[in-house]
Amino acid sequence: MKTALFLLSGLLALTPFAAGDALAQQPAKPELRVGFVPGPYIDEFKIGVEPELKKKGYKIRYVEFSTGLEANNAVFKSEIDANVMQHTIFLDSYNERQKTDLVGIVHVPTPPMGLYSKKHPLGTPINPGSSVAVPNDPVNLQRALWVLRDLGLIEIRDSKPVDVSELDVIKNPGGIKIVPLEAAQAPRALDDVDFAAVQGNFAIFSGLKLTNAFALEKMTTPYINVLAVKKANANADWAQDIVAGYKSPTFKTAILADRFYDGFTLPDYMK
Repeated sequence: MKTALFLLSGLLALTPFAAGDALAQQPAKPELRVGFVPGPYIDEFKIGVEPELKKKGYKIRYVEFSTGLEANNAVFKSEIDANVMQHTIFLDSYNERQKTDLVGIVHVPTPPMGLYSKKHPLGTPINPGSSVAVPNDPVNLQRALWVLRDLGLIEIRDSKPVDVSELDVIKNPGGIKIVPLEAAQAPRALDDVDFAAVQGNFAIFSGLKLTNAFALEKMTTPYINVLAVKKANANADWAQDIVAGYKSPTFKTAILADRFYDGFTLPDYMK
């Protein structure tokens, strides 16, 4: 009887320590809900970030959205923890309009916007009067107009990204017909217009190759996409574990070894 009581008391003495030790090994947030829109970012995450998070005990739930607005609203409402689908300029514009406080905490490899055509062979001149589909949201419209400007087709005035419209085209000597439409519809519009300025994620999703673009934008850091979270969560352990996943050798090796990502603009931590 004494032996049994001794063993029992020893077990009770060890149990709190053992339980505490087990809990210490578990992530504070065992399931991470991460949102994406159509494009390459979900595959980037799966092949390079998820393996690192699984090593730390996380489970990943992927949530796909049709639009960036839906994905951002879901983060703000805490329906998901993070999303990957937008650059900083778009994120700042969303915050300003919606009175929210989402922040980007790490850049991700991003395909640039490109000018594509199904009607004209690659390398042929862009003729006067050609129709060009462009995104109808101001931020990405500006990027499309920059592509046309860099090709010498138009001149535009300097404007804040949130204020840009077709009226900012101040010279159009070739009479290029600018056709604004929802950014996600640009690949489909290639059947109806001469050219379309297609955001990189939608180009990849629709099977367009960066190497087949008439021109690619000269992408700068503010237009490299980010993983976004609520500001209050930016320094949470789980958020920093995602950042560490992106900056890991596993992620870098997975991206650089896959020719699919040729032409993507890479974050500084991968250079």
